[in-house]
Amino acid sequence: MIRTGGSTLAGAEPDPGSSRLPGRRLAITANLLATSAGTGARGLAVEAACLMTHLALYPTGVLRGRRDTDLDGGYALQRLAPLERGLWVHAPDAATTPVLLVHGLIDNRSVFARLRRHLCRRGFRRVVPVQLPLRTASVEDGARVLARMVARIAGDDGHVNVIAHSLGGLIARYYVQRMGGDRQVDTLITLASPHGGTRLAELVPRPLPYPLLRQLRPDSSLIAELAEPAPGCRTRIIAVAAALDTVVRPAQATVHHPDLDVVNLTVPGLGHQSLAFSGAVAHQVTTWLAESAPDAPAPTAR
Repeated sequence: MIRTGGSTLAGAEPDPGSSRLPGRRLAITANLLATSAGTGARGLAVEAACLMTHLALYPTGVLRGRRDTDLDGGYALQRLAPLERGLWVHAPDAATTPVLLVHGLIDNRSVFARLRRHLCRRGFRRVVPVQLPLRTASVEDGARVLARMVARIAGDDGHVNVIAHSLGGLIARYYVQRMGGDRQVDTLITLASPHGGTRLAELVPRPLPYPLLRQLRPDSSLIAELAEPAPGCRTRIIAVAAALDTVVRPAQATVHHPDLDVVNLTVPGLGHQSLAFSGAVAHQVTTWLAESAPDAPAPTAR
């Protein structure tokens, strides 16, 4: 089952403790529920295929393209495809709010290849990857990189939405929860992010001079800091876990905090890589972002 702000839908495992979205019902598309067909051996095969695709795309993510910082949102409606035009007509605030993509550990923007393309096709024209340094020393350092990008894209008072994969989700959550980023981040969607740490980090020898890996331990001081009170945090958080994830287990990819406006969701049949490359997940993410705009009607599933 999927628990969604007071309603429950069949198709995925329940996530006890999910907070509510006050006054808002989180819609789940039929396509996302259909991923249950990929459980077991088929799901693992899909995960392997997505991993190979990611490895093939990885070199392209090292290059910085012009569109990474192209903020020109001035598009004439007659030039837009029908799907794009629908978003600009019915949810112009969502279409013009920048979407920042934050990748994970030893990764780059290539992990968002499919999701970014889907967002652009849907009508989100300000989709900007945040390139974290390869050897980001700590979650705090990564959060400062994100803070600088938000300031660059939205200024001091503008708003953004953030989609983050793996470690990127923990960095983005630290930014909104501990550095005041909730003033500018309307919605944070995390994909397979280690909110509760990851047991794999415990396999790394403690003497290794890389504090970031120590922070990913479930008993780290950083995980404890994120459990501290966060009254008034305004960012809507949607934490998406993958049922077949062996890097960040579903229980570790959920957020349980009494002060946060959060919904936890576990998608069946997907793993750590395939969650980011899934077309159903991409469609669901664009639907959530379209809903984040005031008075925006929920798009129908295709």
